[in-house]
Amino acid sequence: MKRKVLDKLASSLGVVLVVVLLVAGGLMTWGHSFASSNVHNQLAMQQIYFPSQSVWKGATKNNTGEIQARMIPYLEKYSGQQLLTGAQAEAYANHFIAYHLAVMPYGGVYAKVSAAAMAAKPGSAAATKLSSLETTVFQGTTLRGLLLEAYGFGMIATILMWGAIAAFIGAAILALFVGLGFWHAAQVPEEQEALTSHRVAAAA
Repeated sequence: MKRKVLDKLASSLGVVLVVVLLVAGGLMTWGHSFASSNVHNQLAMQQIYFPSQSVWKGATKNNTGEIQARMIPYLEKYSGQQLLTGAQAEAYANHFIAYHLAVMPYGGVYAKVSAAAMAAKPGSAAATKLSSLETTVFQGTTLRGLLLEAYGFGMIATILMWGAIAAFIGAAILALFVGLGFWHAAQVPEEQEALTSHRVAAAA
């Protein structure tokens, strides 16, 4: 095969790969935008706000109250902000709601609270108390699950963003090599074989 033909074939394949990378990068960019905007819009509708900065100043080593000292490293940086991103959703779910559930009776585990409520004598004070606790735990667990789902989609959006960046960079680098390939093809004599140098070396 002529070297000029081989260079053109390789460069043409490179053009196809560049197009594929650009299309992939475009799709991932669209996916990132779609996922990010949906996470933002859905969270905005919930109108959840982090405790203000003044609240954290009063936190002590107590880890059983409304504001717990162990929450500070994860939530203080979001003080007063509205919950709008996947990262914020994860922090609120795992370091605010989860901590509150953990200090409730039965560790805030819905299955355990529900079982205890069903086992309690109907109409008794214990049954009434457990029924109220069951509702609270169910609401907290449900909200935590929804926030963690938003966090998951937020992570997908981030991965798509980095994937798009990688695709565009790869396309740019490959486009450079494609350009060099076509340039080289234009410089090679028509009669030069692709494997001439190897054959000469073998004969020697």
